[in-house]
Amino acid sequence: MNAHLDDTYDYEALVIGGGAAGLSAALILGRSRRRTLVVDAGEPRNAPAAHMQGVLSRDGMSPADFLAAGRAEIAGYGVGFRTGEVTDAAPDGHGGFTLTLADGGTVSARRLVVTTGLVDELPAVDGLAGRWGRDVLHCPYCHGWEVRDGAFGVIAHPTMAAHQALMVAHWSKDVTLFLHTAAEPSAHEAALLDAAGVRIERGEVTGLAVQDDRLTGVRLADGRTVARSVVFAAASRLAPRDGLLRRLGAELRTTPFGEFVAVDETGRTSVPGVWAAGNVTGPQEQVVNAVSRGYRAGAALNGELVFACLEAAVARRRKDGAGRPTG
Repeated sequence: MNAHLDDTYDYEALVIGGGAAGLSAALILGRSRRRTLVVDAGEPRNAPAAHMQGVLSRDGMSPADFLAAGRAEIAGYGVGFRTGEVTDAAPDGHGGFTLTLADGGTVSARRLVVTTGLVDELPAVDGLAGRWGRDVLHCPYCHGWEVRDGAFGVIAHPTMAAHQALMVAHWSKDVTLFLHTAAEPSAHEAALLDAAGVRIERGEVTGLAVQDDRLTGVRLADGRTVARSVVFAAASRLAPRDGLLRRLGAELRTTPFGEFVAVDETGRTSVPGVWAAGNVTGPQEQVVNAVSRGYRAGAALNGELVFACLEAAVARRRKDGAGRPTG
């Protein structure tokens, strides 16, 4: 027999969020013959980037093309895809969940995978947001090769200024750290920065200089513009889209980057029947990591349903057997 539960729910699994983690979870669930729906609001974190790097066999692929290919793949296994936003999720008292959508509709599901990602709240520097993902970057592993040996600027993060500059200095020997509103580096940090050849500019950054749709420099409050062709800037705050998980009562963990939902190695949260994967669980889940985490969550969810079905079948047989005459 196929290890499926009854059809009292619209779906056996509902995936909330259709980025790399969500589509990966949906792929393994579809291949596991689970009635699965993906609901996606269409706001991937990497949307501003023209290309994604570091994904084996897909290096340089457009994020939009990557997601389109993923949606086509899951459709081949009967997985549904719905554009929209899940605004609420609540236990139904029977081990499953009722989901409310922004359009007023509702769906029911036995298990959930939440892959809603996060939002990068950027430093309040004039012109920075408009160039995010182009020549204002955040990750040297994602973009360092493409801009190698350029004139780098690093707008200091309040707590990780030296670390940022020291990391990107591996991709270029022309690096300037703009302290902006961050504190002076410690003596040890200053020694490391000096050893790496990183220059330090003190004073607040007021904006970026752009010419012919190309970054040309960083403007300072004292009126100077320091010529730079690339700027690395970490988000001033990482805001996980974890409202549904919080309302469901999921436990959180404190990290150097803020609070994120706590999950085990399979993505299982503290809420029975709920998994989470991708950037909603932490900021370092790049595409390749998110795909892996989504796969693990989908496989673990399917395994739980397999044994839930079998346990239910055993219980029914015992009940039926108890009512039969024995002599």
